Formats: sequence, structure tokens, C-alpha cells
Amino acid sequence: MNNTAFIIFISIVATIGGFLFGFDSGVINGTVDGLQQAFNSESVGTGFNVSSMLLGCAVGAFFAGRMADKFGRRALLMTAAVFFIISAWGSGVSADSGEFVLYRILGGLAVGGASVMAPAYISEVAPARFRGMLTTIQQIAIISGLFAAFVSNYLLADAAAGSTSELWMGFEAWRWMFWMELIPASLFFLMLFFIPESPRFLMVKKRTDKARVVLTRLYGDVAAKRKIADIEGSLAGDHVPRFSDLMQKGTSKIRPIVWVGIGLAAFQQLVGINVVFYYGAVLWQAVGFSESDSLLINIISGAISIAACVITVMVIDKIGRKPLLKWGSIGMTITLSLMVYAFLNADQDPTGRLILGEYGTMALISANAYVFFFNMSWGPVMWVMLGEMFPNQIRGSGLAVSGLVQWSTNFVITWSFPILLAGVGLAGAYGLYAICALLSVFFVTALVKETKGRELEDMEG
Repeated sequence: MNNTAFIIFISIVATIGGFLFGFDSGVINGTVDGLQQAFNSESVGTGFNVSSMLLGCAVGAFFAGRMADKFGRRALLMTAAVFFIISAWGSGVSADSGEFVLYRILGGLAVGGASVMAPAYISEVAPARFRGMLTTIQQIAIISGLFAAFVSNYLLADAAAGSTSELWMGFEAWRWMFWMELIPASLFFLMLFFIPESPRFLMVKKRTDKARVVLTRLYGDVAAKRKIADIEGSLAGDHVPRFSDLMQKGTSKIRPIVWVGIGLAAFQQLVGINVVFYYGAVLWQAVGFSESDSLLINIISGAISIAACVITVMVIDKIGRKPLLKWGSIGMTITLSLMVYAFLNADQDPTGRLILGEYGTMALISANAYVFFFNMSWGPVMWVMLGEMFPNQIRGSGLAVSGLVQWSTNFVITWSFPILLAGVGLAGAYGLYAICALLSVFFVTALVKETKGRELEDMEG
């Protein structure tokens, strides 16, 4: 296996974590009826059962960076794989709500850890010239995992004639939906034995001989010697990474690069993308589409997401990260505004559902264009930026804080949407997301610096 093939192989192994991130997020959609029936839970309890994973994600993302600085990137991914396996098995065997939430939070820890560590690991092993392309594959893996969970849920429910009906061995279909995750989770764990530890981590830990072996296999003998010198130069005078490194020397102010990371992480969620992922069917039924039409629209959105990410894979290392973020923000601002316009001009039936009439086509096209703009920009590029923008000394800590913000914002947006829907309606909710998309244009233009083609050792804080 030549250098490039080996780099692609280990990047794909790392992105299985992204696939599991997507699968774990998507599997819950088909199990809500089963959870309510099995645990006799009210809607508030079911809501917590569904969103409990996000709390684990926030904690997992926060601690992953620091733990990876201490124990290694590969060790952290292996721990996440074990948590995925335990969570998938436990969620399916749970006998009550408390037990289920515990296993879902464990799954959340794995998702949070994998979400920040897979792109960071890829950034640390891939050459600068196609680092963006390989890191973007993470987003394709996430969406593929979501898509696989939707298909798996549909097939299992269909085979059992309902998610709450018995399927195999006396267990209901919804339990098997969780157990299906054991297949990719076990594969992830086994494949991690075939990839090396990050050479930059090995250098930080003064294991230079091991780092030289890994770098030689990645880049060849001549490039490996040059890379070792570069990494040693970037680490000269550095100490064991700690959270205080996020502050400017001699002050109590947080370094500007950390604020940029926090802003990227927050804006990725403030534009409302997970409302489409988590509440897609609810959204389209709220504006008058049937359940089957709504599920079909979700599948179309998934296909558009994958197509958008593929385009980004092909262009990110040519045109750069900043232009993609900026044009994505502009596109989302326009499409979200068109959706708000359609919702404002809709009529209401006696049950409160919106009747879009002639504005239905505009809403549908705008929604799918919005999904396209997100997935060709903020979806993958935010993770690429977080994995490569921080200097070596603060990469773990910077990822920890940014990951915590990203998942916490995700939780707030997901939790608040039903409240906004009841309070200010669809137009009001999407109006807020449109304003955030507009603000993100100015944020990217003023504060985000391009990282295309730059070596990680050259990143400045």
C-alpha cells in the first residue's frame, strides 16, 4: 500500500466514527412509539429520552480533546467505539426509562468524542494539499449514517408490521433498530487496530522514534525527516497542554482564535439545520403534507445533503474554506428568508395547520436549497476548520471548548423548536434562523482566516 492509499485508508477508518455519529442520531426517529409504549412515558419524558444523547455529546466533546492530549487520538477513538457498542446493546435491552437514558448518554459521550477527534486525527495525518478533502468525508459519513439508520428503521418496522410489534427472538422491532448499530460499531473497533497513532501526539509525548516510523509510512523518508524538524520547531519551548493555554499570555483574556472556534461551532447550529434533521416529518406535516410525503421529502433531503458534500470534497482544497463558508451563509440567508415568506403567506385550517397553496412549491424548493447550501459549507467545513485552525499546543483544548459549544447549541435549538412552533409559529422560528445565517456572513468575512494549504505547524493562535 503506497503512502497516499494508506492515508486514505486510515482517514476512512476514522470516519466510521462519523457514520456512527449519524446512525446514533438517526436511529431514535423510528423508536419513539416503542419507547412510549415500553416505558409508559408522557411526551415530556419521551422528549428527554430522545434528547438525552445530546447532553452526553456535549460532555464527550468537551473531554475528548483533553483526554486525547493525555492518552492519544487513537486511544480516544477506541474508547468511543467501546461506548458505541455498549450503548447500542444497552438501549435495546433497557427495561425502564432511567436505564435507557443512561445507555443513550453513554452513546452521546461516544458521539461527542468521535465528532471532534475524527476530524482532528485526519488533520494530523493528512498532507496539507488534500487535508480538507479527507476531513470533509467525515460529513458524508455522518449523513450516510443518518440515511442508513432511516433505511434500517423502515425495513425492520416493515418486516414486523410496526416498530412496537415483535420481530425476532421475541423482541420488538424498535429494540432491533438499536442492535443494528452493533455491526458498524464492532467494525469500527476492530479497524482501529490497523491505524497508527497521530505522529504529532507522539512527538508531543517525546516518542520521536515511533513518530518517525509513522511519518515515514505516511509521507516517505525524506518528507518524514523534514516534518519531524517542523513539528519539533513548533513544539520548542512548549509545555504539557493545559486549559490555561487558551488565554493570552500575561492576561485573563481568551485568545482570539478560541473565540473564532466558538463562533464557528455556535453558528453551525444557530442556522437551524438540526430542526430539519430531527423534526423534518413534523415540519412538513405542519404545513399540510401527508406523513408518507413528509418521509419521502426527508429521503430527498438526505440525497441532496450527500450530493452537496461530494461537491465540497472536490473543491475545498482548490477554492479554500472561507469562500465556502461565506457563500453557504449567503445561500442559507436567502433560502431561509424565502421559507419565512412562504409561511407568512400561508392560510390556516381549523386545526392550526398551515395551508401553503401556491407557496408550497417555493417552500419545498427553498428548504432543499437550504439543506444543499448548509451541506456544501457549514456542515463539513466547520469540522475541517476546527480540526486544523488551532496551533498544536492548544488543539485539544480548543476542540474541547468548541465541541462543548457546538453540542450545547444543538441541544438548545432542538429543545426550543417545539416551544417556538407553539409560540411564534414556523415563520417566527425560521425568521430567527435566517437572522443567524445573515450574522454568520459578517462573522466569516471579518474574523475567519483561511487555512487552505497551510501546514498545521504554521497555524498561529
